[in-house]
Amino acid sequence: MTKTRIESRAPAIAKRGSAVGVYDMTTVPWTDAGKKGISQKIVRVDHAKGRYLGLVGFAALTRSGLHQHLGTATSFFLEGSLSDYAGTAVRGQVGVNLAGATHDAVAYESCLLCARLEAPVIYPAGDGPVHRLHAGATHGEIVNASPEAMPDINVTVEALPLSSTTLAGVGRRMIFDYSATADNRRLTQLQLLPGTSVPVHRTTDLVEWFVYGGDVRVGDATALAGSFVVIEPDTEVTVSSRYGALLIAWAEGRIAWSDGAPRADLYGF
Repeated sequence: MTKTRIESRAPAIAKRGSAVGVYDMTTVPWTDAGKKGISQKIVRVDHAKGRYLGLVGFAALTRSGLHQHLGTATSFFLEGSLSDYAGTAVRGQVGVNLAGATHDAVAYESCLLCARLEAPVIYPAGDGPVHRLHAGATHGEIVNASPEAMPDINVTVEALPLSSTTLAGVGRRMIFDYSATADNRRLTQLQLLPGTSVPVHRTTDLVEWFVYGGDVRVGDATALAGSFVVIEPDTEVTVSSRYGALLIAWAEGRIAWSDGAPRADLYGF
């Protein structure tokens, strides 16, 4: 797989050369997304590939505009709700949009999303300027090939069973296993109990976290609640938590345990 350096917008605590970036979003200013009522805090964006990681905020009575996803998009609802013709996604849920999902989402209350886009979207031709809510968005003809398929898969994260793992102090909820896509990736919630230490391991592909609660140390950097962590491919790290942590984690590949021990994968591959 060809790796592309993705443009980063947020200041990192750890230097990029360390292959681990920690981005405290409580200190990052909001920027305009090009559409009234929508603002964002960007960690990374790649308009050529339609890839994005960051926070997106909707003011009440703001619409996204009709669009069609060309690949997977996931949003963790930190506040408020969004509604479309399939229904309403609310705080504590992850909304998954698969390739072909076509909708116009509206916020009837203020809404804050932790958003990750993995492909561009299309807006209808002649629908006015394309705003920057979706990375790599373009104008084009929208054809919904599967109108019977709902545009959203909404998962209530903490209603999922918290499964124990073979790693002491680590629990995992599988949110989305990408089985409905062409990608072999995982979106999970990880819970680290106070004092947990995950053995040293190496990533085989991109891994990204949103720290929802607590504290977690990855390599030489500490991330607190409200922070993103980006661990680049082929990076060797240790992970630990002094007081406990809750993470939303996207993993694009397995990890390899550095000591060669036959442990299960951290992210549930």
